[in-house]
Amino acid sequence: MTIAASVVVPTYRRPDLLDRCLKALASQTIGAHRYEIIVADDADDPAALAQVSRWCARTHNQPRVTYVPVRGAHGPAAARNAGWRVAKGDIVAFTDDDTVPCPDWLAQGIAAMAADVAAVAGRVHVPLESERPSDYDLDASRLAEGEFVTANCFVRRDVLGAIGGFDTRFTAAWREDSDLFFSLIERRGRIVTAPGAVVVHPVRPARFAVSLAQQRKILFDALLYKKHRQLYRQKIRATPRWDYYAIVAALGVALAAASAGAMAVALPALVVWLALTAQFAWQRLRDTSRAPIHVLEVIATSALIPPVAVFWRVVGALRFRVLFV
Repeated sequence: MTIAASVVVPTYRRPDLLDRCLKALASQTIGAHRYEIIVADDADDPAALAQVSRWCARTHNQPRVTYVPVRGAHGPAAARNAGWRVAKGDIVAFTDDDTVPCPDWLAQGIAAMAADVAAVAGRVHVPLESERPSDYDLDASRLAEGEFVTANCFVRRDVLGAIGGFDTRFTAAWREDSDLFFSLIERRGRIVTAPGAVVVHPVRPARFAVSLAQQRKILFDALLYKKHRQLYRQKIRATPRWDYYAIVAALGVALAAASAGAMAVALPALVVWLALTAQFAWQRLRDTSRAPIHVLEVIATSALIPPVAVFWRVVGALRFRVLFV
């Protein structure tokens, strides 16, 4: 029987998470002969190849599990391209190695793929263990609000070929799905939702002050803005981060004035910086954990995030040669 769908899972040195994902994918309710699983390994790691081989033996290749090495560690966009380009199914289903697809995920997604549909967006459930999660956990949970995310989507293989797949300049797991989504919209491809096609996306533990490292992803906003300016403003951010610019400007004026001995200027500027930073910290703390270590983390990172974010916005604008503010 013809394969109906190919599931592409990009991975990078996360064997435990990949094992959990493969277990869920091997337990789908549709016939095992109707789909295949393609693991695209961005680490080209022999351990991952051995892991996939064990799964092939465990499932007796029903469904078939294929390992695709991606040499050079170019990011999930390149890994997904390597995966879908060897796919046998007319429908390519994308998820991530840290998700747990529900048993009827594939069946629900395939059912939503009518003849005139180019792509289907499934639903992502992000469980939170606390009514007052950390700022990081709350931010991660917003994945569930995404209109179209590669943690759970289905795209026709011929459509992927027509648009060239994923743009490999998105070398991090950030905005590459929005780029695909916007490209589909611009081609006037019909996109529908499948609320019954659910993957669970548990929040992974994060190190202290992880929000600072995440600011580097902003440079890929510049690339997305360059490619799809109107859609970026409609669906991502309607206006620039004037709050960040105001905080950075106040801090810059305070430091410059203080170094010049102009304390009459430095002190008011410092007060403005403190007020704006306190407001930003409160926005992040309002609905999140009040554990002392978390409060300390939010206060410290709230002082650092605006200048770090502005720095990466400038880097993105220069790298991709776009006026991105």
